[in-house]
Amino acid sequence: MTIRHFLSLCDAGGDAVAAMLGDAIDRKAARASRPRGMADGDAPLAGHVLGMIFEKASTRTRVSFDIAMRQLGGSALILDSGTSQLGRGESIADTARVLGRMVDAIMIRTDDHAKAEELARHASVPVINGLTDRSHPCQIVADLLTLVERGKALPGLELAWMGDGNNVLHSLLEAAALFKFNVRIATPAGYEPKAEFVRMARETGATVTLTQDAAEAASGADVIVTDTWVSMGQEHTHNKLAAMAPYQVGAKLMAGAKSDALFLHCLPAHVGEEVTEEVFEGPQSAVFDEAENRIHAQKSILLWCFGKL
Repeated sequence: MTIRHFLSLCDAGGDAVAAMLGDAIDRKAARASRPRGMADGDAPLAGHVLGMIFEKASTRTRVSFDIAMRQLGGSALILDSGTSQLGRGESIADTARVLGRMVDAIMIRTDDHAKAEELARHASVPVINGLTDRSHPCQIVADLLTLVERGKALPGLELAWMGDGNNVLHSLLEAAALFKFNVRIATPAGYEPKAEFVRMARETGATVTLTQDAAEAASGADVIVTDTWVSMGQEHTHNKLAAMAPYQVGAKLMAGAKSDALFLHCLPAHVGEEVTEEVFEGPQSAVFDEAENRIHAQKSILLWCFGKL
């Protein structure tokens, strides 16, 4: 039986991600009045355990996967480098082979995508990318869920990205490839996304526009997305902040988008840097729906990995 790893959106494919979105919408609606720690009625992962490896700090990923497993009837346990043998030099391969005999799936949040790939090569259970320096697919399933809930059709969607061409943008470009929506990317010179992601999206029919003009990217957009300008673990350099300053999402930039455009941010946000308080707290902001939807997205990702979707 083929093990279903979820290291990128393309690992699953468009049909599977669409099924995840449908399942997430249904499950979210079905448990609207239930306490958050109560299992879904069918408890499809009863008896299953998710091992979660954290080499990077986390709030939303940690809590959403834990609650996701509880709501699916299973349980989760946490390992971090400071309190496990990973911090004392045990190899990723050995960790994978040990955990594969003790848990039913593994989620890893790490600074190096190669570690997630090595874990998947040696694990006998599904491995899920909870974030790497290359991509953040779980976040994007939650983003897509939020857009669909807010009445946005994905095919033909016009999405504008502001700021650093980072891992979140890479996964958005994968989503654009799978669902045929268009991405306008406004970044300063030298901070563009990896060319391979741009090329892949374009080759599958998405229109990807690279510009240094934030207003051009935002014009007529259905959604504007940004992220912190300095990613976790990077140096907080004044030079980078200065380069990013023209890409701050403020009221004027939002006014150039469609009147019903949404604002998304994966959080945590540095309000006053990449986004103004007016936009972050404003009526077009869906950032806290987006954060909550990490739970529902994670549940459907887990079910796909276990072959139950």
